[in-house]
Amino acid sequence: MLPLSFALSRHVLLRKRILASCKRPAAFMTTFLINQPRYAWLKDLGLKEENEGVYNGLWGGRGEIVTTYCPANHEPIASVRQASLEDYEETIKKAKEAWKIWADVPAPKRGEIVRQIGDALRKKIKDLGSLVSLEMGKIFVEGVGEVQEYVDVCDYAVGLSRMIGGPVLPSERPGHALIEQWNPVGLVGIITAFNFPVAVYGWNNAIAMICGNACLWKGAPTTSLISVAVTKIVAKVLEDNKVPGAICSLICGGADIGTAMARDERVDLLSFTGSTKVGKQVALMVQERFGRSLLELGGNNAIIVFEDADLNLVIPSALFAAVGTAGQRCTTARRLFLHESIHDEVVEKLAKAYAQIRIGDPWDSTTLYGPLHTKQAVTMFLDAVEQAKQQGGSVVYGGKVLNRPGNYVEPTIVTGLPHNASIVHTETFAPILYVLKFKTEEEVFAWNNEVKQGLSSSIFTKDLGRIFRWLGPKGSDCGVVNVNIPTSGAEIGGAFGGEKHTGGGRESGSDSWKLYMRRSTCTINYSKDLPLAQGIKFQ
Repeated sequence: MLPLSFALSRHVLLRKRILASCKRPAAFMTTFLINQPRYAWLKDLGLKEENEGVYNGLWGGRGEIVTTYCPANHEPIASVRQASLEDYEETIKKAKEAWKIWADVPAPKRGEIVRQIGDALRKKIKDLGSLVSLEMGKIFVEGVGEVQEYVDVCDYAVGLSRMIGGPVLPSERPGHALIEQWNPVGLVGIITAFNFPVAVYGWNNAIAMICGNACLWKGAPTTSLISVAVTKIVAKVLEDNKVPGAICSLICGGADIGTAMARDERVDLLSFTGSTKVGKQVALMVQERFGRSLLELGGNNAIIVFEDADLNLVIPSALFAAVGTAGQRCTTARRLFLHESIHDEVVEKLAKAYAQIRIGDPWDSTTLYGPLHTKQAVTMFLDAVEQAKQQGGSVVYGGKVLNRPGNYVEPTIVTGLPHNASIVHTETFAPILYVLKFKTEEEVFAWNNEVKQGLSSSIFTKDLGRIFRWLGPKGSDCGVVNVNIPTSGAEIGGAFGGEKHTGGGRESGSDSWKLYMRRSTCTINYSKDLPLAQGIKFQ
């Protein structure tokens, strides 16, 4: 996440204008926001009142028209014409044809084009960050930070484009060479969620491209404007380099399009980010055709605080992890385990910190906490709070819907529940933190691992032995295992993903590029003899 000082004066003024507009009476809000002068910057992103939601070298779309709304005030922003199944068929054919051209481009030259995509995103980073705030609801600095992730992954991918390679292995046969060859899988389908409508596509897109793949993107219907705006930036770079735009195709749509992608054998790898429930359905459809999938699903993440922890680190870490993005990150901290000796002290300090959270419009530079994305999320929040009460929990902070326009709820702290309460084991995509007591290291490590998801986890301690037990085979079973930092805020250099019901996928850094390629073990006989492996004689 970028610091607040990142916002330059023009965009400070922009946010003030948007903030002022959101305080105007509803009677003034008679048209799409995009048609109001104070939102003219939307048109700088190439958006208009009705946008075409299909790109395959050309823009189009013959499906239904979907209007997206601002979560902060429930006002309509603009609309996007979604894809029909006929559009999908046409687009996937063009993407497959485009791949034939892209696969022949040398990897370093593919990296150069990805570098240009990163530079193009840099030029629009604040406008795109504003759009993320407007359509998704996260605060402005988080919106800009999300676009920055795409930029950073582009930079990472440029270097990677000159480094991909397989080992030369020692052959047991004289006059033979044994090597690994890595080739692109072909077409990568990318289905992303509303909560990171730019970054998750960027993680997949930049790496997939330098590996030599074409991409087919379906973003969340509720953030379709972001999908269109990002694709316009990418498409311009492809067109300027005289390569087919269909290399980065876009297909806005709903469940019918997602199902088509999952079942389509022409989609060589399907990367899906979303809920565990939907991810399971996607995985079964892909597996039924023996396809390849990369799944980034739910997380029920825990922070464990031991009696020797530095509370000056714990309080801000727990606050950011539980409240950042209004609790709508897959890495959000939903369980906070406190050693019984410090439980009451930490709860008191944390409640005081919650009381100081600046809640407001996402574009205001002083805001730390914005709205939930949809009205349905507000309903889920209220249901979860009620269930927590029914199961014996006490709300020590929050628990209510805020009386103001938009999807605002109070960030909430619940204490008194047992570690195995059903609501504690349920991932509610909302800012609810369950605070739980523990006595021993052994029991709390087990409690961390007892939920079905296995994405992110963190402990706070100064005990070196405990740290390495936490990182070891009997410690955390998550894909992200942290010490003295929160559960959220992953860097692009490390492979991101989780275990169990989180799906097992890995994106972005480390060797995750291998998921976007297929491996061949190649043996080359450069001698005039034909020895067999294992010394077998066949004469």
